This record gives sequence, C-alpha cells and structure tokens, in this order.
Amino acid sequence: MRLIFIFLLLTTTAFGQTAYVDSINRHRDTYRADFLKPGNGPLKNEADLAALRFFAPDFTYRVIATVQRTTNAEPFDMPTYSGKTSPYVSYAVLSFMLNGQSCQLTVFRSLRLATNPQYRDYLFLPFKDATSGGETYGGGRYLDLRLGNIRDGKLLLDFNKAYNPYCAYSDGYSCPIPPAGNRLTVAINAGEMTYGRDH
Repeated sequence: MRLIFIFLLLTTTAFGQTAYVDSINRHRDTYRADFLKPGNGPLKNEADLAALRFFAPDFTYRVIATVQRTTNAEPFDMPTYSGKTSPYVSYAVLSFMLNGQSCQLTVFRSLRLATNPQYRDYLFLPFKDATSGGETYGGGRYLDLRLGNIRDGKLLLDFNKAYNPYCAYSDGYSCPIPPAGNRLTVAINAGEMTYGRDH
C-alpha cells in the first residue's frame, strides 16, 4: 500500500509539473505574439522574436508572499532610464523565502494606470537580482500583478513570468528603474534572460 501511495504521489507531482511547464510555455507564446500587434513596442518581426531568451520553467521560483499593506504612502516620481519620471505609490511590501533566503520586495501602483478602468487593479513589481547585468538585463525586470491576486494576505509570485522592459531591446523608452529596496542578493534564474541581439 505504501509503495502505491508513493507511486501515485510521484505521478501526480510529475503531472502537475508538466502542466505547469505547458502553462508557462503558453504564457511565453502569448508574450511573443503581443510584440507583433501594431504599436506594441520595439520588436517588429519573427527575426526579432527569435532573439528572445528565457530560463527553463522552474517551479522553485513560484513562491507565496505575505502582503503587508503600506500605510500612509505618499505618491512619488519613479525615475526611468530615459531621464523622465512616472508617478507611482507604494502599495505593499511582499515577504517571501527563495532558495533559503528571506526576501522582501515592494509592489507599486501606477497613478496613471489607476485612472484607466482596464488597469485600475494593476500592480507593478520592478526588481533586480544577482543575475542582473549577467544572465539577465542589467536594468532589471518586471512582474505584472493584480489586486485580485491577493487572497487572505497572500500573493503568488511567479518569477518564471518576469519580463524585460523595452529598454532591453532598444533605446528611447522610459522604463522605470527598480528602486534600491527592490534589489535582491539572491539569483533568480527564472523568467526572461538578456536579449540575444545588441541594440
């Protein structure tokens, strides 16, 4: 009976991991296709898309974070790599464990997007980690989240969905710079890697 239980557990786990890898691959297919929509950024053709690179999907980098709302947060202008600024407000601090290390990141709300009904519940998580400037873009990467993703004070962070700002592909874009508090010492070997072409 014990052997049957172990077999079923391993089979279920393997099935779950396979389904997860498939879901990440579908997510990346959609991500690539979005670039080819009119007005959607610096990558314009299949040759450009072929230079996109990603870490293999890894369930290790899918973590549950504890959400601590930021109280009395004041709006501020987040710097961008173009020299412009964009208005944001801190929404919450996310605390989680990753590769045995305790980590914290602040998630933000864009005050511009908050006026758009389609993006009113949008949350923005810019970050750098130990791979930044090596395997991944030196300017950091982003995660998009939604208020509705927060359940009972918890939030699922899937770094396999971390993506590059447009500045990773071309000059002339106003990409927010991850604040100093959002620079992790742990290596996040998940999500999008450096672009495979120079710009």
